[in-house]
Amino acid sequence: MSTLCLNHRFSADIARIFRWVSKSGDGHLYAAIGVLLALFGGMQGLHFLIVGLMAFAIEVPLFMWLKRRFRRARPQHLPAFITPSDLYSMPSGHTAAAFVMAALLSHFYPEFSHVYWGWAAAIGASRVLLGVHFITDVIVGALLGLACASLALMA
Repeated sequence: MSTLCLNHRFSADIARIFRWVSKSGDGHLYAAIGVLLALFGGMQGLHFLIVGLMAFAIEVPLFMWLKRRFRRARPQHLPAFITPSDLYSMPSGHTAAAFVMAALLSHFYPEFSHVYWGWAAAIGASRVLLGVHFITDVIVGALLGLACASLALMA
């Protein structure tokens, strides 16, 4: 399926858009959202930050352990439009983090849920379309992110 998605010609403009979408999942935006909500969102914003920190305290070590455990090589037969941060592809950390944020934002601020889930899905799709993940990496990353957010919300 990844090959099917990537057997196309990317224009420079389209590649630039997907690189920007992917970069939005690097983590800096998540930190900024959490801090801004904690500063200006009252008790709900502070609660969001605390639950977010718990979710990422679960997600990051688990994601890193799974990467080392699976040791799945990144796509080699596909054109890569960005340089990945490590050698392994399973699970997609960008997707896991995006789904943590989408789940938490949807829980605390449900009026824009469709935007959060669309953004998380776009980050996952960008990782496949940029040639650094297989679709299954993104699916596992999404499930990981949802599980970590759910655990943090139950705490």
